Amino acid sequence: MKIEIDVEEFASKLKAGKSIGGKDGALTPLIKQLTEMALQAELETHLGQDFSKNRKNGTSSKTMKSESGTFELNTPRDRNGSFEPELVKKNQTHMSDELESKMLSLFALGNSYSQIADHIEDIYGVHFSKPAITAVTDKLIPKLEEWKKRPLERIYPFIYLDAIHYKVKDEGRYISKAFYTVLGVNLEGKKEILGLYLNESEGAKFWLQVLTDLQNRGVHDILIASVDGLKGFPEAINSIFPNTEVQLCIVHQIRNSLKYMASKNQKQFASELKKVYQAFTKEEAELELGKLEEKWGKNYPIIFESWRNKWDNLSNYFKYPAPIRKIIYTTNIIESVHRQFRTLTKTKGAFPNDNSLLKLLFAGIQNAQKKWTMPIRDWSLTISQLNIHFKERLKHDLDLL
Repeated sequence: MKIEIDVEEFASKLKAGKSIGGKDGALTPLIKQLTEMALQAELETHLGQDFSKNRKNGTSSKTMKSESGTFELNTPRDRNGSFEPELVKKNQTHMSDELESKMLSLFALGNSYSQIADHIEDIYGVHFSKPAITAVTDKLIPKLEEWKKRPLERIYPFIYLDAIHYKVKDEGRYISKAFYTVLGVNLEGKKEILGLYLNESEGAKFWLQVLTDLQNRGVHDILIASVDGLKGFPEAINSIFPNTEVQLCIVHQIRNSLKYMASKNQKQFASELKKVYQAFTKEEAELELGKLEEKWGKNYPIIFESWRNKWDNLSNYFKYPAPIRKIIYTTNIIESVHRQFRTLTKTKGAFPNDNSLLKLLFAGIQNAQKKWTMPIRDWSLTISQLNIHFKERLKHDLDLL
């Protein structure tokens, strides 16, 4: 088969401002001819290996989409119907992975399907329907399942656990579901999302399942876990990882305290509360908490009851130097991830099923983790200090680094 390209037509398109690729690209006719020539060669090879009386049987036409534009491709056929082309398979409708890659990149940035379709059409001059784009993004689901089962490291110095809520359709009605996120910091100081899980509500019982999953995937030890004030959370963690120290988020505790304080007193109380959580030692913090209770406890007993009941887990960070304290006293590091999730999903009022939510957040995670290439700040100092406090538990794993 000869390649016949009209050079004058090609040149006139370029002079008229047409791009080489994209919509109405000047190269589109050439790509069509090259593809058809290669398919003919494939068929001839196939017939040469077929010792029956099989022979050519015309062509069938289908619309192909590529980064160089849309064109009608004439695919050769054989009489026996045994020819299976490799270059452009029977159900294939676009020419390369570039379009899929572009769609997934746009999807990971939180674009809607209609926005993705518009972007692709503007760039390549190729229109994709919503079902076609869904088929592309659905390819993330098996990757997600593989990612969720991947082996984890043996030990994590820090993990953070938190949940975010979304409306998801379930059995014909939309309900609020809790999306559980586990973020770990490994021995090299790098952040990593260890897993994501979906359940109808947030509770210590389901967190127990999450922690069991981490253990089954190879996690043997966690030094410090930072979590919010969910009832039963520390007990759930220690039932699976008995040696893990659990630090309740100070920021969550402050917010919860202010909810019970009259608005006219909130600013003053918040200022005085700093003397408790910014104290240098646990003993100093307890002294300041006592002073605060003397002043405010009569009117707001529920606030101080909460601090006293949770004090063991609220005060763990006082035993560590400043670099470690900064890392563990709040769950802000995982809340930052959840803010990225909210940016991804802000245009979505609700999700039609679990997978539609999970694949979007998985795409967002993959996108975010590309930037997590450096250890967290002051990691060399932090790991040295951890080695003082947890020398026996870290000895074997640090030797392997």
